[in-house]
Amino acid sequence: MQKIYYLGACSTCARILKEWGKGVKDFEKQDVKTEAITPAQLDQMKALAGSYEALFSRVALKYRAWKLGEQKLTEKDYRDYILKEYTFLKRPVMINGKSIFVGNAPKVVAAAKASLK
Repeated sequence: MQKIYYLGACSTCARILKEWGKGVKDFEKQDVKTEAITPAQLDQMKALAGSYEALFSRVALKYRAWKLGEQKLTEKDYRDYILKEYTFLKRPVMINGKSIFVGNAPKVVAAAKASLK
């Protein structure tokens, strides 16, 4: 499977997709704001990433607004929050075969780009 989950209005996602270039032209792309992530899609991402926590963004504005940092979140909580609010998914997420690359850290972006060759 070759798929990218991203946020269309995010300049960081746009920059990363541009950096990946033609290597991702055949990937299926899903804007998580306009097309919500399904439970099955999230479960597939978790199977590749190892945990829902690995997919969860703590820099989302709602993380602070909802005071989630003051709570002890479980894997079920991470899953529920990501399904409830698209901003809690670290972006972009690239699935290339059996490999998953989550987030915009330079090492992750570089590793994802290297997997395209």
